[in-house]
Amino acid sequence: MNHQSHEQISVSIRAALLPDLDSLVQFNAAMALETEARTLEQTRLRAGVQAVLENSARGFYLVGEVQESQKTLVVGQLLITYEWSDWRNANFWWIQSVYVHEGWRHRGVFRALYQHVNDLARARHDVCGVRLYVEQENVGAQKVYGKMGLTDTPYRMMERDFVLSHQLKDSKHIP
Repeated sequence: MNHQSHEQISVSIRAALLPDLDSLVQFNAAMALETEARTLEQTRLRAGVQAVLENSARGFYLVGEVQESQKTLVVGQLLITYEWSDWRNANFWWIQSVYVHEGWRHRGVFRALYQHVNDLARARHDVCGVRLYVEQENVGAQKVYGKMGLTDTPYRMMERDFVLSHQLKDSKHIP
């Protein structure tokens, strides 16, 4: 999968299934390394992805596929998880784990994935909006998300991570 052209392509979007597990794990690991310089522990990652595929209450993955040389290739993914809003009496759909294979970027894969999410969410009465978070330094992704109509919020995200925080400390030498 090494396509340097920025020519738009036809992308099919579908719900990910258990046979997509290896691709999803590979894409998640690549995304973590690329965006946060994190090497994820493969056993934990695989179990986490599989847990979503086996229980839709946790969320769902969508994959973007293209046809090439009479083969169907998975070239992009995203994960939807849910956040209940008592103020809105509905769920926000959180877009997470966005990844488009490097050779297929700038060709409409994310646009197709996002449009599919947007269409699905708008067709439901129990979804009040779509949210995502993006690394502050990832200006390229922020520009893409802005073109899709996503806007900055007045909220600042804070967390206490019991699983991956030690990696961040170690990599930045924080006590």
